[in-house]
Parts: sequence; structure tokens; C-alpha cells
Amino acid sequence: MNILQTLRERFRAPLASLATDVEPLLAMIRPSQDAKFGDYQANFAMPLQKQLGKPAREIAAEVVSQIDLSDICEPLEIAGPGFINLKLRNDWLVAQLQAAIPDERLAIQPTTKPRKFVVDYSGPNVAKPMHVGHIRSTVIGDALDRVLRFLGHSVISDNHVGDWGTQFGMIIYGYKHFVDPEAFLATPVLELSRLYRLVSKLVTYRNSIAELPKAKKQIADREIALGVESAKPKSGDKKVDKEQAKVIERLQTQLKEEREELVKLQESIAAVGADPKLAPLAEAHPDIALAVLAETAKLHSGDEENLKLWHQFLPHCRDEISRVYRRLNVSFDHELGESFFHSQLAPTVAALEAKGLARESDGALCVFLEGHDAPMIVRKKDGAYLYATTDLATIRYRIKEWQAEAILYVVDHRQSDHFVKLFAVAKMLENDQVEMQHVQFGTIMGEDKRPYKTRSGDTVGLEGLLNESVSRAFAIVSENDDRKPNGPELSEETRQAVAETVGIGAIKYADLSQNRTTDYVFSYDKMLAMEGNTATYMQYSYARVRAIFRRNNVAIETLRSPHAKLTLEHPAERALALGVLQFHEAIEDVLYDYRPNILTGYLFGVAKAYSTFYDACPVLKAETPELKTSRLLLCDLTARTIKLGLQLLNIGVNEQM
Repeated sequence: MNILQTLRERFRAPLASLATDVEPLLAMIRPSQDAKFGDYQANFAMPLQKQLGKPAREIAAEVVSQIDLSDICEPLEIAGPGFINLKLRNDWLVAQLQAAIPDERLAIQPTTKPRKFVVDYSGPNVAKPMHVGHIRSTVIGDALDRVLRFLGHSVISDNHVGDWGTQFGMIIYGYKHFVDPEAFLATPVLELSRLYRLVSKLVTYRNSIAELPKAKKQIADREIALGVESAKPKSGDKKVDKEQAKVIERLQTQLKEEREELVKLQESIAAVGADPKLAPLAEAHPDIALAVLAETAKLHSGDEENLKLWHQFLPHCRDEISRVYRRLNVSFDHELGESFFHSQLAPTVAALEAKGLARESDGALCVFLEGHDAPMIVRKKDGAYLYATTDLATIRYRIKEWQAEAILYVVDHRQSDHFVKLFAVAKMLENDQVEMQHVQFGTIMGEDKRPYKTRSGDTVGLEGLLNESVSRAFAIVSENDDRKPNGPELSEETRQAVAETVGIGAIKYADLSQNRTTDYVFSYDKMLAMEGNTATYMQYSYARVRAIFRRNNVAIETLRSPHAKLTLEHPAERALALGVLQFHEAIEDVLYDYRPNILTGYLFGVAKAYSTFYDACPVLKAETPELKTSRLLLCDLTARTIKLGLQLLNIGVNEQM
């Protein structure tokens, strides 16, 4: 049962008699921050006093007189300026716990209003090994997928992989000119990745040379404009002078950014020019940028040779990323890559034109949107399509073929402008009623507070990241096992299995426990810590509970019999019971703004409440057999809550640690 939702529904009718829009008022009923104010608190009376012209306490009293919560709560209390404090009855809490004991879902009922979701997440370019940048999209999307399904929604997960486009034009060009045949036979994906990086560097070098004169002229023009504005005398009018200062500040900012961009161009050129291996290749392939576009165009037009190479490369690339997904225990209903939608691009553009949404500008076909300086280009001057075109075709497919009611894109924050435009155009083209959400997230940072990379400056490979975490977890598991008072309990094989669960879980939980919109610093030591809000602590909390049953030969199935009874006599028992029963609320809150960290925060709270309970309330040495059974049941419910919560985050547990 969702306690909060139940309470809010009880308050709905009394509030409807006072206000037309009750939803914001119902949202002001929340769990109390301090137990001395009860379990829940309703704070809606204060904002209503101005609207109704009555004191808040009087409004609170009026609401309390119209509501009957006697079956759930102790008598309601009005406190302070008009807070309504709600304390749940102990016998009601016990009844909810008793209902959860025999239920695998812990008495959490599916939603009565299921919707059809498409969740788009992970989305790597298949031509390159997955790297650290893919972990956030993968684990956040996977967690949302699992929570939605658990609550009874219909979900289609789709891994929209990059298996088409310019990156394959680069690889095809690289394969034709630079391939190491032996390396390709031995490790195809590593060789294809090398070719991609090589061609990309050469293309960037040639593009940088072409851009250099333009960048220098732009800086010179900006310096002149800044000089002219700075030389203007102050008018004496504060408003005019303030606007003038803003113009100067804006020009200074633009000049700074343009100078930084110039430095990047110069560094890119110098890096290739100084490299004894790259410099000759750059000279031998002066038109490589155009040649790559030509290879891409040939692939897209169905060229026999390029399609054959593409079909040769793709299975190797798919196998590589599939291995990483198996390690993460992540799977998808569909993996419809960009190639799948290639044939749908022209019809999508035609549909835009038919609705009068697209028009030509400088030879390109664009959709102009109010409030945006730049249009969304759907077909370039040379007839080539863009990612935006593919994304529009994908949305059309998901709405027509899958009847999606909501589409979630778990993609990093740098794509926010793209999605704002994409959703606006898609709603005009297809269906304005479909929910489209960009579930954006921040960047994984290194200890230097810059995007996490290797010491050489390369992107950190995802599989290497997992291996390192498991290796460190193995050392921690082994050390802890060796320290046990009666000697080690785990075999080498068990230690390795535990380390895999702990190491992979640590990386996932470290990511999911962050507010997804913020950056966070990656640290193996912090994520594998036995204390604090980490997967390791949560997994240890679960194993700690299970150890009670294992070491004392407690038969769990017998314990969970229909005749087993719970009581809540100690404050620590009650606090833990309330925490366990708030599981449903936490899961629902995850979906409010698609934030898995709500669930990790909840689980950490339950684990801390269990620790307090365990220290304050003897379990095996309880005063009576009945109290012992009651506390064992509460321990069992706690462990099951932690396990199920971690399962929704796709994090495993161990019976022993």
C-alpha cells in the first residue's frame, strides 16, 4: 500500500470544498522530517489562508472536522500556525506488515492506470568499444525500465544504437587505406576502433586547417567591435550605460570563447603535424574529409562494396557491446539502430513538407521554431539527412507501430537543445498528447573535476572500469573474510562471485545514487566503502540480516506462516516498520521526475533504521518467544525490501559477505 497516496485521497474531498485546484494542496502532505511531529504532516492550511481570508489554524480545524482517518491514524493534531500532524496507528501498521509477509511484491499493488512507455537508453556507437560515458544512460535507463514494469506499466526498451552514418564512412575509408589485416583477424573491434580514431584525427586536422583563417578573422572582427564599443563615452543615463556595459561584457565573453576555440584548432593541427606517424598520412590524404563523406554517401545509397563491408563489420561490433551488456545484466526488447530507420527518412521529410512545417533555407530543408535562433535542419543542401531526421522518423515509428503514450530519452544534458526542438517538431507532426521526456544527466568527473579520462587523456573503457571495480571488490571481500573471528567462511569461487556482484553493483549504485542532473566525481574507494550510501553497505546490510537466519538455523518459510504475528513495542521497531511500509511511496516518487536516486536514498534510510533497531532491540535474545518471532519477521521484511529495491536498480545481493 502507498500510505502517502492513501492519506492524500482521504484529504481530497475536504480540500475540494475549499479550493478548485487541489493537487498542489495534496502535494503539501508529506512524510514528517521529525518523528515528534508525527509520521506525516499536512501543510496546506498556510497557503489557503490568504485565498480564503481565514486564519490557517481555523482552516486546518475545518478540514480536520470533515475527515475521518480513525481507521488509519491516531487523533489528528493541529500544531503551530496550522500544521496538521498525522500519526499512524500501530495496529494499522501491523496489519499492513502482516499483509506484506506472504506477498512476493510486499503488498505493493500495480498501478490502476497503466501507460505504454518506450524507454530509449544506452545508445552506443557500435563501431567503438563502450566507454565510461555510456554507464549513466545505461544504468539510469535500465532502472527506470524496471521500476515502470514493476508498477504495472507496459514498457518497450529500445537501444537506439549508432550503426550507420558518418562513423561508418570513417571506418570504411580507414579499412580501405590503413587496415592491419592481422590485427583485424585477431581483434576486429579493436582494429575498427583504431581505424575510426585514426581517420577522425586526420579529418579533424584537415577541417581545423580549413577553419583556421575563418577563426582568426572572426576574432579580429570581434576585437574591432569590442574596441568600438569600449571607446564610446558614457552617456550619463544609467539605463543606457548599463545596457552598454552588457554589450561589452557579451563581446568579451564571445571573444574569450573564440580565442579558446582558436587554441584548440591550433593544438589539433600541431599535434598531427608533430606526430611522425600521422603527419605523412595527413599529407598523403589531403581530401580525407570529403572522401569520408563520399564513402558514407555510397553506403547510404546501397553501394555493393560498402554495404558488404558494413555487413562484415557489424556482427563483430554487436558481439562486443553484447558482452558488456551481459556483464551488466542489461537487455533490451529492441535494438533498432539508425540503419533500421534509413528507409523512413525521405517519407518523414515528405510528411513535414506536406504539413507545411519545413521550408528551404540556403538550399537546406529546415523547420523554424518560435523562440529558437537556429532552425532544425532535416535535410542538408547536398541531400544528406541528419540525426534530427532519424530521431523524427524513430518517434513516428514508436507512435504508430508501438502506440507509445510516453517516450523517455535517457541522454546526457549536452543534447538538451536538440531534444527541445525534436519534441516540438514531433508534436506538431504526429501527436501532441504523447509525453516526450529528455531524462538528462550530468558528467562523470575525475578527481581533477574534469571529465573522467585515463592518464594519457583517452576515454576510459567501460569493460576496463568494470574489471577494476571487481578486482578491488575481490581484495575487500577477501580481507573481510580473512578477518572473521572463527576464520574464513567463503571459498575462492564464492569470493569471486561475491566480488563480481559487489564490484558491478558499486559502479551502478554510485551512479544511481546521484541526482541525475548533476556531475559527480568517480572514486573506487568511495563507491566500495562499507559505510555510507553505497551498494556495498546495502549489500552488507542484506547479508547481515540473512546471517541471523543462517547461523541460527531459522526456517524462513516456517517463520512466514499465516499464524506468525508481529508487534511493535519499541520506538526503533516502529520506525523500521514505517520505513519498510514506505517502499511503495519511494518507488512512485522515482517516476515523478524519473530520478532513481529517490530509491537509493530510501533504501539507505531503511538500512540505517535497521541498524538502529538491531542495536536497540535484541532479536535472538528477545524477552519472549513471541517477541523473538516478531522481530525475526521484521528482520525478514527488511531484507526482502532491500533485496527487491536493489533488484529494481538491477543490483544483486549476496547471502554471505
